[in-house]
Amino acid sequence: MKILVIGNGGREHALAWKLAQSKHATHIYVAPGNAGTEREDKVSNIDIAVTDIPHLVNFAKDNDIELTIVGPELPLSLGIVDEFEANGLNCLGPKKQCAQLESSKAFSKDFMTKYNIPTACYQNFTEVDKAKAYVKQMSLPVVIKASGLAAGKGVVIAQNIQEAESTIEDMLEGNRFGAAGCEIVIEEFLTGEEASFIVLCDGTHALAMASSQDHKARDDGDKGPNTGGMGAYSPAPIITDEVHQKVMQHIIQPVLDGMKSQGEAYKGFLYAGLMIMPNGEIKTLEFNCRLGDPETQPIMMRLESDLVELAFAALNEELDEYDTNWHPGTALGVVMAAGGYPNSYTTGDLIIGLDQTHDSNSKVFHAGTKRNGVSIVTNGGRVLCATALGVDIEEAHAYAYKLVDSVTWQNEYHRKDIGKKAFNKVKL
Repeated sequence: MKILVIGNGGREHALAWKLAQSKHATHIYVAPGNAGTEREDKVSNIDIAVTDIPHLVNFAKDNDIELTIVGPELPLSLGIVDEFEANGLNCLGPKKQCAQLESSKAFSKDFMTKYNIPTACYQNFTEVDKAKAYVKQMSLPVVIKASGLAAGKGVVIAQNIQEAESTIEDMLEGNRFGAAGCEIVIEEFLTGEEASFIVLCDGTHALAMASSQDHKARDDGDKGPNTGGMGAYSPAPIITDEVHQKVMQHIIQPVLDGMKSQGEAYKGFLYAGLMIMPNGEIKTLEFNCRLGDPETQPIMMRLESDLVELAFAALNEELDEYDTNWHPGTALGVVMAAGGYPNSYTTGDLIIGLDQTHDSNSKVFHAGTKRNGVSIVTNGGRVLCATALGVDIEEAHAYAYKLVDSVTWQNEYHRKDIGKKAFNKVKL
């Protein structure tokens, strides 16, 4: 069958690469894709923007696409799944109503409160004065979030009142995040260890993907500005069997039941960003209505099940009949970014080293890249994700950083401590 993947990041490269391994797949189209997706066997890029839903629908109809998988959040928030289904096309992802779990943090927090899903204390605001008054009642630091989509960067942890007030003004009056910041969420700061818990849903049942943990901060030691993610590894030792069961029972299933009670079954990937607190309590930091990036890269490296079959099981509400098989080792991905990311950075820099051959346990997934003649150049903030498999976290770390060292460009930047917090931890 012919399959369409929508998106142009590292997540979509990993999806296209894994889908192409399926015995059911004859060709994978990626819209718009990147310089890495077009180099894969059985994969080609289509020059259609992720927001051009009518054009994407027409392409799928004209080319007999039997399965579409949506990578990024923006087309989901615009109702791409609704449009595909209205045209009789199979499209894996939540409909617009369900996608509000990510597209509106205010909606998400209210939803969690309504269905007793554990999360941080919070309030939503559209007015500066009321927001400032609320902050003065809270313990510091405090978390301030743009309610709308902000490409993973609309979160500020304010350490003092001055920083909190300037952030509130910046978001609500300064248009820092555009329409995404017209409403903000202010919530208590939680301490503990973060983890990414991703499941595939069929409206009633959820099938857990391998656990993972990403690194949001730009600099070593989890310092510096918040980014879309600077690296990830799978599995995450913090997700014990006990934690897994609690999350499925108290977080994931209430989402499915709550959405169904509101008239729309949740189908597709659901990502719960978790805080595992020192006392063992688990709280939900956020929901994403798709696979994470860069979590997808190590997760797909470990996945041994047929992704096409899993996708149709979700669409056909048959996930309770399926299980997943995983490589028993660890996969780790290091994001290689443009210097200056997530703020100002240059594009168009020549990338050197991409033509080297690597074994099957190593893979460089492209994100912000494009072809320039016979060369490949940078075309975004997060450029590549060097991903490797190992028998354990230490070996995966060593292989991934060996891969990082084999590729370079002017002002390339990466963290040097991805996965180190998991060293010496044993998954129970």
